[in-house]
Amino acid sequence: MDLSNVFSLEGKVALITGASKGIGLSIAEVYAAAGAKVVISSRKQDVLDEEAANLSKRGYEVTGIACNVGKMDELKDLVNATVSKYGGIDILVNNAASNPVFGPVHETSLDAFDKIMDVNVKAPFELMKLCFPHLRNSSGASVINVSSVGGISPEPGLGIYSVSKAALISLSKVFAKEWGDHHIRVNVICPGLIKTKFSEALWSNDKIMGMMMKSLALKRVGTSEEIAAVALFLAASCSSYNTGAVITADGGFTI
Repeated sequence: MDLSNVFSLEGKVALITGASKGIGLSIAEVYAAAGAKVVISSRKQDVLDEEAANLSKRGYEVTGIACNVGKMDELKDLVNATVSKYGGIDILVNNAASNPVFGPVHETSLDAFDKIMDVNVKAPFELMKLCFPHLRNSSGASVINVSSVGGISPEPGLGIYSVSKAALISLSKVFAKEWGDHHIRVNVICPGLIKTKFSEALWSNDKIMGMMMKSLALKRVGTSEEIAAVALFLAASCSSYNTGAVITADGGFTI
């Protein structure tokens, strides 16, 4: 059995949201190293340009295109710019997320609720629809939605964020069922506690970390590179029979 190409993304075009840092940027680096042409997206063009330049110096094909995924009118421009640059889209990673609140769910404002849902659920929904014509034309289309262990079981202090991530899991399964006939795979990654800027409020809190360590089979915080490795598996041909899957990468938190 020839295993030389099972993790290759040679000739593929990948679009990754929330990719100027953390998990998204790590996924971009791994995809580019696997041969993909990668578009990284987040809100600030100057930050994207800097990260794209850093990756390009290593011989990778990476382009930054700014987009606030919470603004639905910007998503169409993101897709059009990606297709204009690289001719199509084979892989979509919905990684951008928002969580402006931490505390009791009854203290969450409607404005915060709307922002969380717009970024974490509505944006992936709309972006998947916009990418559909291009994914349908791909010989190996794959969508990876980054949820959370909170989408499996609500996390304390992260009530509506957990609700949004549960909705993203369900949304992914709906698309997986409906897009199977189009040979488009849709899968979900549920990271646990990963040491990124986004989750700093958790891993920098000694009390929270003490409770977390009691629940973790692997007594440590995960890294963004470890999530990127799972994302590579789901994008590459080695996972060609995976769709609708919900894969946890959480150090055993959900055991």
